[in-house]
Amino acid sequence: MFSLRSQGFALGTRAVQLLVRDSLSAASRNRIVNISAKTGISRLTSLGQSCEMSSISYLKHNGDLECTAGTMNEVKQVIIQKLGIEVGYTPFVSTREHLTQYAPVSIDKLPVRSMQDSFTSAIIPLTTDKILKDKYVGFMGNVRLGRLMEDMDMFAVWVVHKHVLLPDLPEGVALPYTFVTILVDKIDFTDLVPSHDADIRLSGHVSWVGKTSVEIVVWMEQKLHGKWQKLTRALFLMAARDATNTKAALINPLAPANDEEKAILTGGESRKHRRIQLQKEDLLKTEPNDFEQGIVHDLFVKSIDTKSRAFNKRILPPGYIWMEDATMSNIIFSHPEDRNAHNKVFGGFLMRNALELSWALAYNFAKRRPKLEHISDISFHHPVDVSSMLNMQAHVIYTDLHYMEIVVLADVYDAVTGQQTTTNSFYYTYSVAERLPSIMPKTYHEAMYYLDGRRKFRYAMGIDKPMVATSETGDKSKL
Repeated sequence: MFSLRSQGFALGTRAVQLLVRDSLSAASRNRIVNISAKTGISRLTSLGQSCEMSSISYLKHNGDLECTAGTMNEVKQVIIQKLGIEVGYTPFVSTREHLTQYAPVSIDKLPVRSMQDSFTSAIIPLTTDKILKDKYVGFMGNVRLGRLMEDMDMFAVWVVHKHVLLPDLPEGVALPYTFVTILVDKIDFTDLVPSHDADIRLSGHVSWVGKTSVEIVVWMEQKLHGKWQKLTRALFLMAARDATNTKAALINPLAPANDEEKAILTGGESRKHRRIQLQKEDLLKTEPNDFEQGIVHDLFVKSIDTKSRAFNKRILPPGYIWMEDATMSNIIFSHPEDRNAHNKVFGGFLMRNALELSWALAYNFAKRRPKLEHISDISFHHPVDVSSMLNMQAHVIYTDLHYMEIVVLADVYDAVTGQQTTTNSFYYTYSVAERLPSIMPKTYHEAMYYLDGRRKFRYAMGIDKPMVATSETGDKSKL
């Protein structure tokens, strides 16, 4: 294939409005990309380093393409190679304990990296790979967004590989890390409907780094009529773990190389504080605020017969649907082909199935084809073992005009005991052309879901932005 040594295991906007804090501008991407059309060799120049891609067949005779890591399938194979993972499934995973000796013990021994170091891109070659195309095309002739979510999750891991640089790691020794997806934050979609017969490109870079965690911005484009047009943009938060996935591992620090990268890094720090604040305001930890309690009471009053003066007689007012009737579920079996490099169920597999279930519920609820507007939050609470039985439940928990907020919960189901453990939660915002009926909760539990859905919806739509206290001053300011 091609050499990774010079890049430290790395090969080498926002969809509607490109925010400087979320991704590199086109100008920056052009600055770090230098293509030699005459020789047919693509190079990515970054801080004196270069990435030769002449051996990648997809890029041959295509001098107009930016330097990429090849196709997503090539990316997957190199990730497996660099992690030292054996090809082929076995229920008994080979030990990686011997790699712990190479884990960095001090952050001072790790080279500082810039965002340009981690910038990379990869192609989904739908125009040339007919077999691959069958996996991505939907029954309406469009591209299955769930498949794209799988690729974005894998690509985010690849960006982290590009960021990591261990100068003291001997040649031929596998990377002593395990990268785990913690959450996916606010994926926005443009009005462009992806086509099944045009190539798709994923690009991204690291946007913020803590001691053991890293944030990655990934955007996706499709080449239509000779131009790359944006489809979506997502933020992934990943944890760096040691080779045995038993404790946190230090990762290369990030230093901005210019004013633009400083602005992006500041945005990442702000999102970190916002996540901390949202955890404090979680309805599982604190009661609803006064305004939200008023919303719950108004819904309660609308759903009782005030003439009878009895609290136990519930009625469904016109224009409303009981929340318990706006639901759909599915049992999914995971198989070895759905595993990641560490013999756990691949996060992208869960994202794909959850998205497709949410779309089916949105279609059934609205009685017309819905449009996915945002994915406001995806959380990974527990790893899922291969061969697990997954019970996925989707609920419409909030509507506003022609928008609906859907939550999908993924539970590992034990058929013997009947116990279920929630491993993932996914929140989606869909829209249709006409106004939707309102959701009416029956119980206090459903009322909390209603308020949670309202919060997710308003954040996804940019209506509400949480108050975040900065670590330096303790003052609160809106992001």
